[in-house]
Amino acid sequence: MRIAIDARLTGYIQGGTSQYTQRLVQALASLRSGDDLILLEGRRPAPSLSWPPGVRRLRLLTPPHHRREQLTLPLELLRIPMDLLHSPDFIPPFRRRCRSVITVHDLAFLRFPHLLTSESAGFYGQVGRAVESADQVIAVSEATRQDLLELLDADPAKITVVHEAAGPGFRPLEPAEVERHRARLQLPDRFILFVGTLEPRKNLTVLLKAFARGWKEHRVPLVVVGRRGWLYQEVFETRDALGLGDEVRFVGAVPAEQLVYYYNCAICLILPSLYEGFGLPALEAMACGTPVVVSNVSSLPEVVGDAGLLVDPRDAESLAGAMATLLSDEVLRNRLSQRGIQRAATFSWEKAAQETLAVYRKACRLSDE
Repeated sequence: MRIAIDARLTGYIQGGTSQYTQRLVQALASLRSGDDLILLEGRRPAPSLSWPPGVRRLRLLTPPHHRREQLTLPLELLRIPMDLLHSPDFIPPFRRRCRSVITVHDLAFLRFPHLLTSESAGFYGQVGRAVESADQVIAVSEATRQDLLELLDADPAKITVVHEAAGPGFRPLEPAEVERHRARLQLPDRFILFVGTLEPRKNLTVLLKAFARGWKEHRVPLVVVGRRGWLYQEVFETRDALGLGDEVRFVGAVPAEQLVYYYNCAICLILPSLYEGFGLPALEAMACGTPVVVSNVSSLPEVVGDAGLLVDPRDAESLAGAMATLLSDEVLRNRLSQRGIQRAATFSWEKAAQETLAVYRKACRLSDE
């Protein structure tokens, strides 16, 4: 097969979809399946990104999420011979001469439409047509699959669940290495960690309220890793209203290869999202042996299993109690650390690539029926 993968977003936003695309391409290339992989990049190359050898790279002029994307992208693709186009960022070109596979990471924008900007709502609002148009749909979790069936009345025969995984670099580090990176990054001896884009569905305002409840007792700071997304202002307003000041440290976006140090240095990760299609930071933290507290909604129970503490994301008191329990109970932290490492090991990008390749073959076989 001649398989083209739309990787334009990797040059613009280093978020979850970009990480998914990078790791999937690397894993597909390592399978050596005999298929031709064609990487479609945008005008802006991905920073500090090394694509695997043997992958043909082509540059497109149409930026991702552009308002004229459905007009210009199909024209650009006419010159590229391909059997299948994989669109990891939900929305494929609706006019095309090849088979189509899309990945749907989550449907948060349908569950919580008020949490989107108008520009984002305009792009992701095409998801119903995208699911109907695609020959096959990859859902990154069973929770996302169920949302596709419930919210879009999608054809279940077209949907395959393919779990993501933590990258190979996420692992427990030796204590001496942890302390070296702690000093280099100027991180506290003990701190609570959050990793994710600053946007409403990540529920950071409730996390800050929960954190404020226990601050006086435990005196353990909160480190927030992630870029500012849409409608992020309420996060800083809440911090100021609670008088948290320097007790909450916002470090901004961190390169993927640096995240392992933050996970290893943290005493625990808190991910209180209102909705996650998969929840990769929880799995990355678990792979590093860092205990996690996550929401008991959407895909997070599916990913974490019994290897973390699950709480109601809308209940600040419950979240504060879970944090206090982890901070004070070393035996529990050690138990969850070991469970997390074991649980994370059941997910792999090699398996994800094999299952994705099977979806590609299924999509292309449909053309011969």
